[in-house]
Amino acid sequence: MRAAQISTLDGPGAIQVVDVPEPEAGDKVLIEVHAAGVTYPEVLQSRGEYQMKPPLPFIPGSEVAGVVRSAPEGSGFTAGQRVAAFPSLGGFAEVVAAAPSMVFALPDGTSFAHGAALPMNYLTMHFALRRRGQLREGETVLVHGAAGGLGTAAVQLAKAYGARVFAVVSSDAKGEVARAAGADEIVPSDGFRDAVKELTGGRGVDVVVDPVGGDRFTDSLRSLGREGRILVLGFTGGEIPTVKVNRLLLNNVSVVGVGWGAFWSTSARDFPKEQWQELYPLLESGALDPVLGTVHPLEDVVAAVTELDERRAAGKVLLRVRG
Repeated sequence: MRAAQISTLDGPGAIQVVDVPEPEAGDKVLIEVHAAGVTYPEVLQSRGEYQMKPPLPFIPGSEVAGVVRSAPEGSGFTAGQRVAAFPSLGGFAEVVAAAPSMVFALPDGTSFAHGAALPMNYLTMHFALRRRGQLREGETVLVHGAAGGLGTAAVQLAKAYGARVFAVVSSDAKGEVARAAGADEIVPSDGFRDAVKELTGGRGVDVVVDPVGGDRFTDSLRSLGREGRILVLGFTGGEIPTVKVNRLLLNNVSVVGVGWGAFWSTSARDFPKEQWQELYPLLESGALDPVLGTVHPLEDVVAAVTELDERRAAGKVLLRVRG
């Protein structure tokens, strides 16, 4: 089968499409991949900077959508079924094997492209907003990186749960993407703190979604209202910020870590299935409808991963593997 492979840790440009043996099923679900989602961890993996460091060479790709080729008895899946999946690795290939606990039935109206945009970003943001952030209807949410795959997922989920959403973006074009995801207000990344103050009448927001980190973190803290929460999801800005904890005292604000994978992989193996059950009706109703960006053929995997590396992504970046 064709697959994209990382064999040296020299960055996205070194990823190659090669012929490799198909995976063996064992006790897993074999899926013929139609589309694969591209995520920021693939950028880090290409340089050996991600916390998960598989031995070289390996096939990256954590989320896919496609058709079940075979499934173990009792898994709940059958050959020919349309599914999304989170295999963690191996998704940038024509066939992938995934644990049954990380395979999810797709609604009839959800395309493979939209399905591949769901597992990493939407399950992560569901965990962030509902479990870690304790988001309540009527609250206000500020989303950094709001035009990317994770950001648009944050916007849509926050809206689905009744929040007012401010989207932080770096250009007018990215603002249009965030608006398409459902954002109520578009806020420029330069000077977002002043914009938040004006939009909230000086009160501040209830929740900040921050996958960026870097030098904007302090202003994010200052943008929180009383008992606000900042959700730390990553550091695409490159710098891991530090917190002067005295800043947390005045308004009783909280800095909340969000490690979706660390949570389910160590103590809650059934948690992703429970999340999918909650998201499924939102997918059926159209409340969740991933905003798609560029779609690259598998042969152009370097361009796809580089798009995230250079922070040019607007909407979810995908690889088209079949069709």
